Amino acid sequence: MKFIHFADAHLDSPFRGLSFLPSKEFNQIYQAADQSLTRIVDLALKQNVDLVLIAGDTFDSNTPSPRAQLFFAEQIKRLTDQKIQVVMIFGNHDHMKKEDLLVTETPYFKLLGNGEKVEKATFATKAGFTYDVIGFSYLNNHITRDMIPNFPAKGQNYTFGLMHAQEKTQTNNVYAPFTTSEVQNLNYDYFALGHIHARNNLSENPWIVYPGNIQGRHINEMGTKGCYLGEIDEQTKKTSIEFKQTSPIIWQAVEINLEGEIDKAGLQTKIIEVLNQIKQKTYFSLTIKGAQYLTEEERELTADTDFWQTISQNLPFASQLVDVRYETNTSLELNENDQKAFEKAKAEIFDVDEFSQIVNDWKKKDPEAAALAEDPKFIEAVKQLTEVKLMSKLKGIKDETETN
Repeated sequence: MKFIHFADAHLDSPFRGLSFLPSKEFNQIYQAADQSLTRIVDLALKQNVDLVLIAGDTFDSNTPSPRAQLFFAEQIKRLTDQKIQVVMIFGNHDHMKKEDLLVTETPYFKLLGNGEKVEKATFATKAGFTYDVIGFSYLNNHITRDMIPNFPAKGQNYTFGLMHAQEKTQTNNVYAPFTTSEVQNLNYDYFALGHIHARNNLSENPWIVYPGNIQGRHINEMGTKGCYLGEIDEQTKKTSIEFKQTSPIIWQAVEINLEGEIDKAGLQTKIIEVLNQIKQKTYFSLTIKGAQYLTEEERELTADTDFWQTISQNLPFASQLVDVRYETNTSLELNENDQKAFEKAKAEIFDVDEFSQIVNDWKKKDPEAAALAEDPKFIEAVKQLTEVKLMSKLKGIKDETETN
């Protein structure tokens, strides 16, 4: 028996922060999740799999657009027309009622666990291999209770668990929190998880698997994305799985290191060289280390999205530079007094009350600015740039001292 396990397609998901891209490019990334799902279905048909497991968050919201609904229904029909069994659950993003799903009624499609009730369904392959799938769908965007105690004991059949959930933590246990040990104790043959966007096998005996999402949507979702293709020995019930990349775009973080001053042409060449080392379409986040060596003009240049587009025109596979960050390094040696002054200035500027006072007027002028001022990622970016500027000023003072 062969099966595919995927999760977190997030069809209709917005790609924030990329509005500067040319419209053609923006449309391509908007359609990237659709392309990845199409490739997963292509793979299922090519491999003649018996089962496709969809572990939640197929849609990015519980009111998906008609376009996304019809596209998904079309892909499911491609599978069910070939008598491939599809078993799906809703996740915390697409918490819906069964009747709101536009998929055509067929014995080969099953929405499992409607209304947050753990449900068991039994199926058989064309060759007569019988298996159970057990799981539940979200009806609300949060499930605070551990659902594992509601899963029945394993029977004689090969058993799949299907769940959109997150391991228990010290806080934020609102996605059907569980522990790996209690899932292991169920001893299901394969537990198909969704929700976490990074691939992670919590256990191999038995299998407890997160496949990650099918297309990275921002720089925190780096690397290849896709699905797992599994194969079961029907005699021994031993299972092997293999990751299959289907995402048309990957996100990658790269860095360059400046060890001294550099002119604009040299800087551009250095950036293009590091971004050229790729084998497929990639969206890059670039970190410039040693950023204290950049002049004010060079910092403004590298922060300009038009500059990013100029760089991108020189990259293969229509790849794009979409994010630039700055980092100082220790290559600038300061004497003890200067180092103390530098640390004191950092502490004063980054004091919580001081920062709040600085941005207070700005927050009043624009609701979006108010939201940014509360965003830890934005605050960290401000800190990085401020540190770069402080270091640059100290570098300038040091250079003047050396020439006197």
